Amino acid sequence: MQILVTGATGYAGRRVSAALARAGHTVLGLTRDPATAADLVVDEVTPVRGDLAKPDTWREHLDGTDAVVHLVMDLNDPMGTDRTLFAEISEAERRDGRRRHLVYTTGISSYGRTGVALMDENTPGNPESPIGFRFALEAELAASGLAHTVVRPGFLYGGPATTSMTAQWFAAAEEGTPVFYGDIAKRWSWVHVDDLADAYVRVLDREPAGEVFVIADDQRLAALDVQRVAVRAAGFTGEIRLEPAEAGGIMQVAADQDELVSSAKAHRLLGWRPRHVSFTDAPQRHHEAWRASGR
Repeated sequence: MQILVTGATGYAGRRVSAALARAGHTVLGLTRDPATAADLVVDEVTPVRGDLAKPDTWREHLDGTDAVVHLVMDLNDPMGTDRTLFAEISEAERRDGRRRHLVYTTGISSYGRTGVALMDENTPGNPESPIGFRFALEAELAASGLAHTVVRPGFLYGGPATTSMTAQWFAAAEEGTPVFYGDIAKRWSWVHVDDLADAYVRVLDREPAGEVFVIADDQRLAALDVQRVAVRAAGFTGEIRLEPAEAGGIMQVAADQDELVSSAKAHRLLGWRPRHVSFTDAPQRHHEAWRASGR
């Protein structure tokens, strides 16, 4: 299968692209500058030039492609860019009659405050969530007629941790200024980035029609407790400063509630189970991986 991956040089994108290549697929990794994407080549992924916000720069890469894995959110125009992606895939299918499977990534913070203790694929999102529009995009995709699967990952950790909350905690701990934003009792579901990558491989092996999958491990840890473990692994022994969620920006506000999910559907339909039990099992190793990546 030939697969185009958007966000291929990003945190999750790099690991997902590499996992798909190891599974025997031909993987094209979309990047603004292929000359700087040597890491993709090392992973046997072919860098191709394109800026997701400018479809003229990547439209040609849909030719001959069997699937598209979408792993990036355009912060400047998240709804417009994703709608353009849907439209471009539809147009490509009209041109050549070739079906393409879109694996569309959102995330569990899209739910917002639901009041549900353990959320799953059937839990309605709160439209007042700062990033609740991602559920609206999921609905638009479902109505589009495109072959698709939606993946909602938990909070990511592991490897370079580039955009992981754990990277922010490690960096702040080394600077001596760790801060926790928002509700100190909130709990989040997490998933190791390589376990997430395995889920994408399984989705593309099975191509479940129109399904949504929550992908997270089974831990039910308080976010503040996870941060304490992270900052201790980074050598910080003082107290973590507490601040309101608003002080941390929109993503902290979006995640300022319990976000616990069940991946029972992925266990049942994909045969997926996390190989990494919890971030707290090996925090020193995760800190070392983050530091070795050059941050």
